[in-house]
This record gives sequence, structure tokens and C-alpha cells, in this order.
Amino acid sequence: MKKLTVIELFAGVGGFRLGLEQADNYKVVWSNQWEPSTKTQHASMVYEARFGPENHSNYDISEVPSSEIPDADLLVGGFPCQDYSVATTLQNSKGLIGKKGVLWWSIHRILSEKKHPPKYLFLENVDRLLKSPSSQRGRDFAIMLKSLEELGYAVEWRVINASEYGMPQRRRRIFFLGYHKSTQLYKKLRKSDAKNWMLQDGVLAEAFPVDEGTSVIREYTIEGDLVSLSDNFNKGQKLSPFENTGVFVEGKVITAKTKSCYEGERTFLKDILQNGDVPKEFYIGEEDLPKWEYLKGSKKEVRTAKSGFSYNYSEGAMVFPDALNNASRTIITGEGGKSPSRFKHVVQTSKGLRRLTPMELERLNMFPDNHTQLDGISDTKRAFFMGNALVVGIIERIGAVLSQKINV
Repeated sequence: MKKLTVIELFAGVGGFRLGLEQADNYKVVWSNQWEPSTKTQHASMVYEARFGPENHSNYDISEVPSSEIPDADLLVGGFPCQDYSVATTLQNSKGLIGKKGVLWWSIHRILSEKKHPPKYLFLENVDRLLKSPSSQRGRDFAIMLKSLEELGYAVEWRVINASEYGMPQRRRRIFFLGYHKSTQLYKKLRKSDAKNWMLQDGVLAEAFPVDEGTSVIREYTIEGDLVSLSDNFNKGQKLSPFENTGVFVEGKVITAKTKSCYEGERTFLKDILQNGDVPKEFYIGEEDLPKWEYLKGSKKEVRTAKSGFSYNYSEGAMVFPDALNNASRTIITGEGGKSPSRFKHVVQTSKGLRRLTPMELERLNMFPDNHTQLDGISDTKRAFFMGNALVVGIIERIGAVLSQKINV
């Protein structure tokens, strides 16, 4: 079986690549990682240390000519969540341009400029993409779907919570797959019953089964050009028209709210904890415990803003310490460092309360142990990487089903 070639954008420390390589029928032929806000490119350093510097680009993707990017079967990436609105411009013959620095338009540019664009797309984002911005719920996703349709792709999407399929972290993300009209998968999707595709036959349904009895199917068309969508889509509506599962083909959306269906083994927080010695700095000293308890606890108090305005503030209690017999809460980028925090994970061990180590955070995203360990990379930075990363097991499972369906 010929390996599918891959372009990996917004590569971070290589979660997409790890998952696809574990799925075993993919070869990354070019990758790009650029962090605009930092002088030292830490994530790119880790990526090169693990996968080698060959065909890896550490430049701003919006400045990389598409002619420098090789042709490939599949383009993958977890792109940043930004404002995806478009506007007209006299200089642009197509009559639209995305805001500068919005990286969705870098994907769009590569797809539109390449003579042989990738046949398949595999993209990831935060699940709020389906309902952003708050003034026009779902507008950003509608712009993406419509722009991909104009480039010749049909799309299927799904919001997947890793823990609902036995993985160790409650991390909810949207994954969407694009199939170019030249492919058999596009033709199958176009001819299929969309409900069956979403619930049984599609790549995402096969990789992550859903309960077929829970869905009310909604159907509608996305009409108009990108500029009118940007200005008018779903204006004044409180809810997004996109549910957590759907397909988009030839202008038509078919979408439904589905529930996960999984009876297999589960990995919990206790299962990923390190055995043996954990460095002393991860333990919480008695002098800091009251601060942790306050931040994790429920609050009803009057607070004063910098402007001098006073207001009532309230929030519920967090589980403290974190429950070991459950999947962990979502890792965030601020997970590292000693300072007390409402959102950092704390576990009870025989030696006392402590924070999670970088290796444990890697395990929650199903990375190999010490994947991000490198000279010059702090524990805080390693935690930041995992807050930005995806769950490798999800990529592996979707990648395996996608490869199988392509090669049928």
C-alpha cells in the first residue's frame, strides 16, 4: 500500500504527525511551525529534535510561497482560532481578502494557488468555532465551509471529546475532513444519504461511533458569496445553526446533534501518574495550601475594578484535589509553574498534594514520555506545549479509518 504524503501546518510539537505515523500509512513530506510572539522558536526546536530538520520550515506560513511547499495527498493542521471575517478590496481580483495574520487564509491561499492541491484535508480547532463570533453565531465556520466548497471540497465535521472514547483527558475539539471533488470519497459522500454518512458510513462515524437514536437532522443551504456571508450570516440569532456533527456538500448543510457511543476500556487520571520520585518543586507546601484552597473554592464577594467600579463576583468550587477515578480536566496553556491557580491540576499522592509533571501532561495527550524534554526547554514551556496540543489517539484513529477508506 502506497503511503499517503502529508503537509503538516501549525505543527506545534508534532501531535498530528505522531498520530498519523502511528496510523502507519502516512509520510510527512513538509512541515511548518512558527510562533509569532516569541524570539526563540521552542516548539519548532522540539519538532526538529524528534523528527529531524529535513523538510521542516520555521518561517511565518503567511510569508512562505506556495511554490516552496511540495504537492501532497493530505494537508493537516490545528490552526489558531481567530476572527475569520472577510472584506472587499480593490486590489484583490477575487473581491475578498481575509484579515492579515489570520492563518485560515494561509491554508486557503495554499489550496487555491497549488496546481495540484491536496486531495484531502484534516483540520482541528476549538469547538467554539461552530458558534463564533457571538454577534453572528456560526459565521466563521460558514465562511470556512463556503470557501472550501469554492475550492472544490466537501466537508464532514464532528466535535469529539477524547474522554468519551476512553482517552485520559476531557478535551473537546472539532475535527473536520475535506474531500476534493476529484476523489472517490467526495463522490461517495455526494451520492450517499447524508444521515447515514454522519451516523454510520463516514470516516468520523466509523472512527468514533455515535448513538443513532439521538439526532434531529437539520438541513439548509449556505448561499451568497463570502463577503455577504461575513456581513450577514445568522445575524441577530442567539444560536448557531451548526450542531456537533455534520456534512457540507454542494452548498448544502446537513447537521445533527449526536452522542458518543463507546463501551471499551477507559484510562483515568490515576493511570497516567508517574511511579517513583517526583521532584520536590511539584509538591504544594503547607504555606501555599490556603491560596490553592481559596482559588479552587466557591466565592461570593465584592470586587473592585481598576476603574473603581465595585461589583458582585461569584463562582462555584472546583474539585480539589482532582478526581483520580475519572479522565482529567482539559489541560490549559498555563498549567506549568509553581504559583497557585484555580485551573492547574492537583493530585493527592501518598507523599502529599502536588501538581502534574510535564511527563504526566504528555500522557494526558497520549504523547510518548518526555517527547518535549530538551535542553533549554523549561517545565513551564513543556506544560504550555501540552495546553496547545491535541490528543494523539484521536488523530491516530481518524487517520487509520481515512487511509482505509482512501485505499478501498
